[in-house]
Amino acid sequence: MKRLPLALPYLLGSALLVLAPFALAVGLAFTDYFGFRAPDFTGARNLVRLAGDRPFWAAVGISALVAAVVVPLRLLLAVGAALLLARRRGVSVAVGRASAYLPSTIPDAAWALLWLWILNPLYGPLPAVLGMLGIPDPGFLTTPWGARLGLALVMAFQVGEAFIVALAARTAIPARLHEAITIEGGSPWFAMTRVTLPLMAPVLLVLAVRDTVVVVQNAFVPVLLITGGGPAGATLTAPLLIYRRAFEYGELGYASTLSVALLALTAVAAALPLWLAARLAARHRSRG
Repeated sequence: MKRLPLALPYLLGSALLVLAPFALAVGLAFTDYFGFRAPDFTGARNLVRLAGDRPFWAAVGISALVAAVVVPLRLLLAVGAALLLARRRGVSVAVGRASAYLPSTIPDAAWALLWLWILNPLYGPLPAVLGMLGIPDPGFLTTPWGARLGLALVMAFQVGEAFIVALAARTAIPARLHEAITIEGGSPWFAMTRVTLPLMAPVLLVLAVRDTVVVVQNAFVPVLLITGGGPAGATLTAPLLIYRRAFEYGELGYASTLSVALLALTAVAAALPLWLAARLAARHRSRG
């Protein structure tokens, strides 16, 4: 109870900025609302429409595909940078840490426009470098799978927060454990796979859950500014489809239904790794 006054501003902010909009979205999800008149309660009509909405479920599949590529790549980059830059000192290490965090400080719109130039098939540096190396250009903005690959690259390098958390988890491991492995003749690979990564596993699991939510929910800006959902709908993710239903077609009530459905699906996808980890931990304890 003594800590309640300290948490009160955060609780009030969460109620105003998170809970109130969520409650409003849930309420509008059961209405026919176009923004120019009072909402008309329609019961479960929007849910019935949702069940047969093929474009929405296709967009959910595209969002899941992007997340399946981006989340492991982001974790690999964040954890790799943390392992490389942990427990070292010097100007180069400081520059490396700053460089790893820098992309996350750039606004999403500016980051997307930067990558729109990088991926441009006419004058973009990435297609030019691939051409110099003799590697075929996958068509980052012109072909369906090339556009999905380009979108994954755009989102993969914003690993600043995950890098900081992974770096803190790595530096929290006592140095004496690695010293003991070195004394016993253990290899660096043995130390990383048997000590470092297992001790970092709980943090990595939380990062995986967090990145799943971030990638699914925050894919709106790069898709809108870089691909526009194309080509041929190949990058039409669920957030962009919901945006179009709400603000281009004016279906605010049905868009609220889609938003709540996407939130529920994201929650299930985020909870699944936690459930699997709990089951594996329980099985390990029962065997022990």
